[in-house]
Amino acid sequence: MDRFFKLKANGTNVRTEIVAGLTTFMTMAYILFVNTLFLGSAGAGMSDNAVFFATAVGAGLMTIIMGLFVNIPIALAPGMGLNAYFMTVVLSSNGAISWQAALGAVFISGIVFIILTVTKIRQMLLVAVPDSLKMAITVGIGLFITIVGFKLANLVAVTVNVAPDADLSQPIPGSSFNLSLGNFITHHDALLALIGLLIIAVLMVMRVKGALLIGIIATTLIGIPMGVTNLSGLSGASWLPNFSDLAVGQLDLKGAISLGLFEIIFIFTFVELFDTFGTMVGTATRMGIMKDKKKGEKTIGKAMLVDAVGVSAGAALGTSTITAFVESASGVEAGGRTGLTSVTTGILFILALFIAPLALVVPSAATAPALIIVGVLMMSQVRSIEWDDFLQAFPAFLTIVLMPFTGGIANGISAGIVSYVILAVFSNLVTERKVKIHWLMWILAIIVICRYVFIGGE
Repeated sequence: MDRFFKLKANGTNVRTEIVAGLTTFMTMAYILFVNTLFLGSAGAGMSDNAVFFATAVGAGLMTIIMGLFVNIPIALAPGMGLNAYFMTVVLSSNGAISWQAALGAVFISGIVFIILTVTKIRQMLLVAVPDSLKMAITVGIGLFITIVGFKLANLVAVTVNVAPDADLSQPIPGSSFNLSLGNFITHHDALLALIGLLIIAVLMVMRVKGALLIGIIATTLIGIPMGVTNLSGLSGASWLPNFSDLAVGQLDLKGAISLGLFEIIFIFTFVELFDTFGTMVGTATRMGIMKDKKKGEKTIGKAMLVDAVGVSAGAALGTSTITAFVESASGVEAGGRTGLTSVTTGILFILALFIAPLALVVPSAATAPALIIVGVLMMSQVRSIEWDDFLQAFPAFLTIVLMPFTGGIANGISAGIVSYVILAVFSNLVTERKVKIHWLMWILAIIVICRYVFIGGE
């Protein structure tokens, strides 16, 4: 192991790497529960067992490959935000888009991602899009996830007021859409979610590793006497991995293409592009890899290729986009410096198949607080936006607010790109400030405008 992973050369040892791998697993294992909530029967309509299997195996295999092939402590799993977008795509289509077709769109985005990585266009896109928009995308997705968490927990009630004889298939004049505080007295799940939110928040303040996972487990246990956690599914359950009713290979490529899901494919690719870049560069910098620029860029390039393959591999297994997780930084903080950390994390994800029955009884009231906390963590990127520069601030603001307010990640990204190009053009024409607009930004803006002109805003 020392020769293969170069442990001594990286100033580490087997024990440190294994502890770091366990730490990373503890901080990101919540995805086993949350992904099942988003993509399973309560979300996109897939089998809960199928989603749990795909999440555990996909995360496990791709993380092990990252460790063996690239030799860095970066773990992968179905990404937050992208799984929420996957669920939104299926549910908002009112049956027009099946989860099989959505998986097909994810698979195609993975192929696009591989091509972008191999041809190095991916790196060019990262230069083209302003940093303020990259940060705004992360913040907007964080707010989007937070709204989803509040709704799932009934912490926020949604009411729509319309006339009894209104035609619901058409826009309704005079109708109103209201968000209000949930009723904690009549909804025990809302009260349980609030308790879980406070538990996780306290653990985060205490800097307890694995706070999200511990909070989910504690909230689930508290939900038993409250009647929210249903343990009936454990009676007679098998604790061996369940290989029945899986979604492996059920992606519908033909359906994704025939339905014209090119915007969805674009969004999967676009969001993953920046999310992965930030995670990998940030983690690599913390490890000290980027001190040698040439070696660091080569390592990151290999890691990006594994990440790109993981997107399509995850879709083939039956889950939304598998991507590098920012929680990998927790393993680095624990001393992880090589791929042995990733291999340890990957093995633990695969072993998680033996706890599937227990995981599937976790109520949404226990996982929803984790979504809200993840929103808090993603919101931290807002400080990197130059708010004193209106050319940067306005597109970033539109990107952030339109995601939760319109219920669409695509809307926020589109508004940010177009508004930035327009403001930059006017700045060049009527002010002394000259802003360089990358040619790829022009192409992206034209694509976005054509999308809304010819397809509409549904």
